[in-house]
Amino acid sequence: MREIVSFTKAEAQPRLSAVLEAQGLPEADALAPRLRRLIDEAMATYAALIEPRAALEDVTADAFAAVLAPLGVSEGDLALGRVYPRAEALALFVATLGEALPERIRRLFAEDSLAEGYMLDSVASVGADLLSDRLAERFEARLAAEGKVGTRALPYSPGYCGWPTAGQRPLFAALQPGEIGVTLNASCLMTPIKSVSGLLVAGARELHRFRPDFPFCDDCQTRECSRRLASVLKPH
Repeated sequence: MREIVSFTKAEAQPRLSAVLEAQGLPEADALAPRLRRLIDEAMATYAALIEPRAALEDVTADAFAAVLAPLGVSEGDLALGRVYPRAEALALFVATLGEALPERIRRLFAEDSLAEGYMLDSVASVGADLLSDRLAERFEARLAAEGKVGTRALPYSPGYCGWPTAGQRPLFAALQPGEIGVTLNASCLMTPIKSVSGLLVAGARELHRFRPDFPFCDDCQTRECSRRLASVLKPH
């Protein structure tokens, strides 16, 4: 099954608390007035400019193995490699906030409006990540309607947890997301830049539990896997 998703702006609007957390800032009540105005303006600009959409396509485990194969990486060396073979359902995805928002960010930096540009860029980064979570929610809802109740889906993306950024190439070749206006350059970076890609992996909650003992874990600064695991182990 292939689907082109058009999100509402409300679906793609990040929570203020998520933006503050991403920047290491205190809660909104503790912000200086000028900083609060800066964030409020960035959130409003973001809402006005986004055009959130996604391409999503179901794949089998064998089909996804073919996506990984060109990378020459042992599946046992990938966090994803320990997870996807046991999944109940898989889907490739690419999602984007559109081109107008990155263009505004570029313009702000070009005009030396550095504080405004940085804040809008930060909001956009949180918003782009939110799209993958929204797709996971939609995937879960569809699987539940098909009788797979209790299934939890998580997005896994190239560039994280051992999946090389070069994995974008076979992913794009398989999904062909040009329909939503997203392309890949020679460095495997997406245009528009506020876009996300990866694999939705759905199954029982415990499916996503793995021991973070890979070689690349020593260089990880975020330990994001712990937060992600906590998000699926807690009930909706």
